[in-house]
Amino acid sequence: MLKLSQIKVKTLCKIIIIGMSVTMTGATMLIYLLSGSKKILFAGIFLTMCAILWNFLLIIIFRARLTVFVTELCNVIDRMMCGEERVDFTDSETQFARICHRLSRFYQISQRNKYKLDEERKELQMLVSDISHQVKTPVSNLKMVTETLLEKPVTKQEQTEFLQGIRSQTDKLDFLFQALVKTSRMEVGAVRLEKKDVPLFGTLALAMSGIVYSAEKKEITVTVDCPEALHLPHDSKWTAEAIVNLLDNAGKYTPVGGRIRVAVEQWELYVKLDIEDTGRGIPESSQASVFRRFYREEEVHDDPGVGIGLYLAREIITKQGGYIKVVSEVQKGSVFSVFLPVR
Repeated sequence: MLKLSQIKVKTLCKIIIIGMSVTMTGATMLIYLLSGSKKILFAGIFLTMCAILWNFLLIIIFRARLTVFVTELCNVIDRMMCGEERVDFTDSETQFARICHRLSRFYQISQRNKYKLDEERKELQMLVSDISHQVKTPVSNLKMVTETLLEKPVTKQEQTEFLQGIRSQTDKLDFLFQALVKTSRMEVGAVRLEKKDVPLFGTLALAMSGIVYSAEKKEITVTVDCPEALHLPHDSKWTAEAIVNLLDNAGKYTPVGGRIRVAVEQWELYVKLDIEDTGRGIPESSQASVFRRFYREEEVHDDPGVGIGLYLAREIITKQGGYIKVVSEVQKGSVFSVFLPVR
C-alpha cells in the first residue's frame, strides 16, 4: 500500500484539485437536478472554476515559497560544509524558523565537538612530541654506551662508570614513564581523589620522607612549621605526591648548604602551605609557564628532571578545589604556595 509520505507533493496537489472539482461538480449537478434551476447550475460551475483557479494560484505560490526555502537551506548547508564559523538564518515564519533554529543548534554543537576534537588531537600530538623528545636523549646515551662496551676494550674502572651511566639513564626513563602513567591516569579521570578530614601534619611527614636523602646529600636545611592539630579534608596520598614534587623541585635547584622552609597558615576559606627555597629563582617571564607539562627553562636543561612534576602537582591540587601560585626572584629563591579549601 502506498504511504502518504511516499506521494510527491505535485501529485498530491493534483489529487486534491481533481477530488475537489469532482465533488463540487457532483454537488452542483445534484442540486440542479433537485431544483431544476439553471442559475444554480451556472453558479455552481462558476464557484467550481473559481476554486480550481485559486487552488492553482495557491499551489504556484506555495511551490515558489518552498523553492526559495529549499534553496536557502541548501546554501546554508553548503556554508556549513565549508566550515564557516557563523551561519545566520533569515527566515522568520513559524515552521521554517523552528527548522532553522534546530539546524542552527545542531551546527553549533557540531562545531563545538569539532573544536574539542581538534584540541584533543593537538594535545595528543604535543604529548607524543614531548615524550619523543624526552626519551630520545637517554635512549641515545644507552645505545652509545652499550655500543662502546661491545666494540671497544675498556678497563674495569671505565666499565663501572659506563654501567653507572646506564643505571642513571634507565632511572631517568623509569621516572619518566611512572610520571606519565600518573599524569595520564589523572587526566582521563582514572584516579579518584578521596578527601578525608585528616591531619595535614601526617601528609607533610609522608611528603618529607621522599626528599630526606637528597636534602642530606646536598646539606640542605629543611624546616617545617605546621600545627599538628590542624585537620583538613584532602586526599592524603595524592596531596603528599604533589608536595613531594614541589619539595623535589625546590631541592633540585637549591645549592649545597641552602635552605627549604615549609610553613602552613590557616585562613578562613583555605589552608595556605608555603614551600620556600633559597635556590636560583625563576625569571618573571617564565613563571606562567613552569606548570606546563614538560616545560623546562633553557638554563636547567642539563640538570636532572623531565619537567612534569609541577604539572602533576597542579593537577592534583586543582582536582581538590585548590590552586598553586609562585612568587620568585632570580638568585634569591622561590615560594610555591598551595591553597587547599577548608571545606
